[in-house]
Amino acid sequence: MDREKRTIAGGVLDPDGAVERLTATDRTASGTMSTWGTTLHSIDPLIADLVDRERRRQEEKVILIASESRPHRAVLEALASPFTSLYAEGYPSRWMRGLPLDALTDVERQLAVHRRRGNRRFYQGTELADIVECVAERRAAACFASDACSAERIHANVQPLSGSAANLAVFEALLEPGDTIMAMTLTEGGHLTHGSPYSVSGKRHHAIGYGTDPRTGRLDYGEMRRLAEAHRPKLLIGGFTSYPWRPDWYRFREIADEIGALLLADIAHAAGLVVGDAYPNPVGIADVATFTTHKTLCGPRGAVILSTDERIARRIDRAVFPGLQGGPHVNKMAAIAVAMHLARTAAFADLQRKVVANAAHLGDALVRRGLTLAYGGTDTHMLLVDLRPLGLTGKLAARVLDSAGIVCNRNVIPGDRDGADAHGIRLGTPWVTQRGMGRDEMDALAEVVARVLFALASCAARGDDEEASDGELATAVDRAAERVRAVIPGRSTIGNPRVERTENLILTGPNRLGHSSTCTT
Repeated sequence: MDREKRTIAGGVLDPDGAVERLTATDRTASGTMSTWGTTLHSIDPLIADLVDRERRRQEEKVILIASESRPHRAVLEALASPFTSLYAEGYPSRWMRGLPLDALTDVERQLAVHRRRGNRRFYQGTELADIVECVAERRAAACFASDACSAERIHANVQPLSGSAANLAVFEALLEPGDTIMAMTLTEGGHLTHGSPYSVSGKRHHAIGYGTDPRTGRLDYGEMRRLAEAHRPKLLIGGFTSYPWRPDWYRFREIADEIGALLLADIAHAAGLVVGDAYPNPVGIADVATFTTHKTLCGPRGAVILSTDERIARRIDRAVFPGLQGGPHVNKMAAIAVAMHLARTAAFADLQRKVVANAAHLGDALVRRGLTLAYGGTDTHMLLVDLRPLGLTGKLAARVLDSAGIVCNRNVIPGDRDGADAHGIRLGTPWVTQRGMGRDEMDALAEVVARVLFALASCAARGDDEEASDGELATAVDRAAERVRAVIPGRSTIGNPRVERTENLILTGPNRLGHSSTCTT
């Protein structure tokens, strides 16, 4: 028996984990043993080791990925709950989905009604899953409600497995193959699912792309209107994966109405900012809004579709199930419910304001050090560095920065031909803000990024002396890594329950710049 098999054989039959020692009575008649009840480290040391390494990576590096954040411990608990085991094809009953949130909290009453009326699922044993899904739906609606659009008007579908799945469900519900759609071009800041020829969205539909004004770096609404009038798309899409400025949803609505198009607002990146009142809310303006729950919302990996039109909402429900998906992930919906609950707190709104402020501080600090920002700046959670003045590619820059302890991603910027020609890096501030970093840390990180990029550009320009260039770059990276370690809060809060105060969502601890950090998660 090899090492892995010997380790697995050390388990016991104990689903609740109450017994962790192997005894002679644990052997079955065949002489084999069950693995239930043992820890990950004892069952699968390889995966346990990878989990530990990933935890250390997240603790020891500064993560500036704009599309990542850290879920609260309560979100992770719901994600790893017994709801993982359920199969729940279908939806809760219509009467339950129409209930207000307060009524859903009376669990015993809802279970009694369920015993009399049943539900629409294809499986029994889903009465609690019904409540979970409805709570997630109502909390999502409450998060995106406004004075102009009440939560009661908002229909939510929390079953999509990802943002791409949510967008494709909207297309399935509202479009026919060959219909024209119009969205921001991928190289201008749009998303693959908005009609890229590499995506099924671009293969099934005729896609027209709009972009930015090269003089201002902002959306060119005039050109958007001209394109819309010329091509008459059935669906106009407002949504971005790297465009760093806030949109004007009313301008989108005007253009859509002028040509009789439906309007989809994809706020995958900005959903948390919307809830925190740091980004304009499209719900009630657009016909449909989609967003992911794992970016600025700080929740589990998943997505939500919102609509205020009952007819559209019913078509979207059918497109999600049975159109594109089977059984939903009930544990994910439970985790979304928790994330939406946290998102309605004052602490969460404060976090979102700090995320935007940190992005502005970081961008200003980079410009002061001689770097160029694509689009001319930011007023959201992300910014992009234009590497063309340095003669660098995004791929090379991101790799070297990662070696220095700063994690980001290469990104296309206006003027690039395609994804393989990316001359930008995208930086985002959700994760670092959650870790308590502020203006001082943004200034320190800008110094590190600038030093690394200028050193890399210098070495690339002197390619004739490769050995000397490599040595100079290695020295610069080593010094940058030391500075990054100094920026990271001295007492890590990631995954450490002893320093987590979940009642007010605040994480605190001294950092290595010598002052106290306060982290809202």
